[in-house]
Amino acid sequence: MVSFCVAGRRAFLGQIRILPGLPSMLRRHYSLDISAELLRTQGFINGRWVSAPDTFPVLDPATGEELAQVSDCGPQQARDAVSSAYKAFLSWKCQTAKERSALLRKWFDLVNQHNEDLAKLITAECGKPLKESLGEITYSASFLEWFSEEARRVYGDIVPPTAKDRKMLLMKQPVGVASIITPWNFPSAMITRKVGAALAVGCTVVVKPAEDTPLSALALAELAVQAGIPPGVFNVVPCSREKAPAVGEILCTDPLVSKISFTGSTATGKVLLKHAAGTVKRVSMELGGHAPFIVFDSADVDKAVAGTLASKFRNSGQTCVCSNRFLVQSGIHDAFLEKLGKAMDAELRTGHGFEPTTTQGPLINVSAAEKVEHHIQDAVSRGAVVLKGGKRLEGSFMQPTLLSNVSTDMLCMREETFGPLVPVVKFNTEEEALAIANASEVGLAGYLYSQNLSQIWRVAEQLEVGMVGVNEAVISAAEGAFGGVKQSGLGREGSKYGIDEYLEVKYVCIGGLTL
Repeated sequence: MVSFCVAGRRAFLGQIRILPGLPSMLRRHYSLDISAELLRTQGFINGRWVSAPDTFPVLDPATGEELAQVSDCGPQQARDAVSSAYKAFLSWKCQTAKERSALLRKWFDLVNQHNEDLAKLITAECGKPLKESLGEITYSASFLEWFSEEARRVYGDIVPPTAKDRKMLLMKQPVGVASIITPWNFPSAMITRKVGAALAVGCTVVVKPAEDTPLSALALAELAVQAGIPPGVFNVVPCSREKAPAVGEILCTDPLVSKISFTGSTATGKVLLKHAAGTVKRVSMELGGHAPFIVFDSADVDKAVAGTLASKFRNSGQTCVCSNRFLVQSGIHDAFLEKLGKAMDAELRTGHGFEPTTTQGPLINVSAAEKVEHHIQDAVSRGAVVLKGGKRLEGSFMQPTLLSNVSTDMLCMREETFGPLVPVVKFNTEEEALAIANASEVGLAGYLYSQNLSQIWRVAEQLEVGMVGVNEAVISAAEGAFGGVKQSGLGREGSKYGIDEYLEVKYVCIGGLTL
């Protein structure tokens, strides 16, 4: 077991042992050296660090070693957090937009100031390469900056009245307490994308981070304190996988909660929707994706290959907008496969996230690796050909894998893989590609590579997804509206529209005026 100790103002999570059987670069020992004040292991309720009767372990997904023991909050702590958030809401909503904006800006500055330590926490508990973790912190901070600016742009309307003796106004007001339930694959950015919008308009929040990655959420809480966010405005209730259903139910059914924002699987989202229905709460959900990646004959193949690497292999394929189904037109199919295979050999390196050369870290746990392995085995049993990779490594590591001769009846074409697997389907016509791409119950993101402007316009409009990348594989930004259609969710995050998810419109009619 790896323990941590505090030396001065630095915290060391011991040495990380690497499992045998992996590449030699993984047999090194690593130490997580971060500021002690950012390594928090208790719940955060009403501005105070709160212990729970039990704890649960947080593990390094690369090694399975324990990083820390974190307070295992249960229903009582969840209720306490909601109550604190509600009391804080009564005063927080009365602060001016300028005051809330200034505090969010301070939080943004502190996240940037501590970006290296925050990134190390992400790599330790999530497994992604440190370079990607640094990128996530930049992305995470961008939402605090964006919504600190948007806080002062929440405008109402004055409507032309129907009678001469009245005035009609539309006011925007915060909905109240928001329950924020976030995933493990972006343990910092998924919090700030929701919380930034909520706090900007005057809502207060209770965050339940994923059980795999609570340390990043708790570090954000510490920086919120330093930024001057008042007690009760931002609360964090970490809990184990065993207690998550009970805590989640409280956060979705407590009458003091007015809003639920969830990012995670479609199956879990449906459960939370049922909980929310009892008290008719406002809900926004970013759920599963199964993104098509279409490469047409007119595409720049080199750019399409680079886009494949960027979209598919970021965080080892564990992103909700990651490309999952690769459709390549027959005229360039063979050239695409050849160039992609060479690029994978040249650019992808599997290893621990703290190793500078690593581009592919572990999957989040063994179950995730088993799912990828199962998808590969199913595809091969149905006639797919493994061109690269295809093997399960030790622990939760998987080889980046390229499959050809893929058909639409294979599991990898019907289910989201969430791993480093590229299944390539050959198609002949634009209509055929669209039919395959849209044959899904979900629709989060989609990508297409083409140099035919008319085709770009046609396909972008007809893809049944909430976001489209055209000759671009990395589309997420604070300024963009993030969200899906079909069973990929409800509502939007980021952009000027993301803030509306936490607002109610109140109509005020003033009559009997002498004008």
